Amino acid sequence: MAESVAEEALGKKIRKRRREMDMTLQQVAERVGLSIGFLSQVERGTSTPSLASLCNIAEALGTHVDAFIKAPRQSGSVSRPGERETFSLGDIRRTYELLGAGFPGAKLHPTLVRRPPGHVSEIMHNEGEDFVYVLEGCILLEVGGERHILNKGDSMHFQSHLPHRSATLGGETTLELWVRTQPLFS
Repeated sequence: MAESVAEEALGKKIRKRRREMDMTLQQVAERVGLSIGFLSQVERGTSTPSLASLCNIAEALGTHVDAFIKAPRQSGSVSRPGERETFSLGDIRRTYELLGAGFPGAKLHPTLVRRPPGHVSEIMHNEGEDFVYVLEGCILLEVGGERHILNKGDSMHFQSHLPHRSATLGGETTLELWVRTQPLFS
């Protein structure tokens, strides 16, 4: 079962940390490449950032994602369906399932992402590389101003520092395998 992180609770934690760091919304927005308006919506609990953007927000605030959401428990090098924990941010139809427990110094961080029809992410950027493989559905992936439609079986590998965002296309939930070089959790 997926653990859900309520938008309002997440926003309150982010606002509290930002104030502890004595930072303005503008300072955080500039560091993470998101708009002040979007960050304000996140803090008020009316919008939820993607997991990648939440990582960037945490980094800008001198902490890890674990400060805002509980990291899923993982152990061992084998990951089996039904044994992995999933979680969501805000919309319980958008879930994340970490596929590997990782280890100190791990370079690859795979995640299964399920997103409902009509989902559009914010524009984001981060360090490292991203790889996505579409298992079900169809997505629009915009990277560095170029638009790419990825259908079931399509994949894309790109440098994560380029501004990017994605959107689900069509009327079905997507299932995407994302592999990042930047860890999600500490």
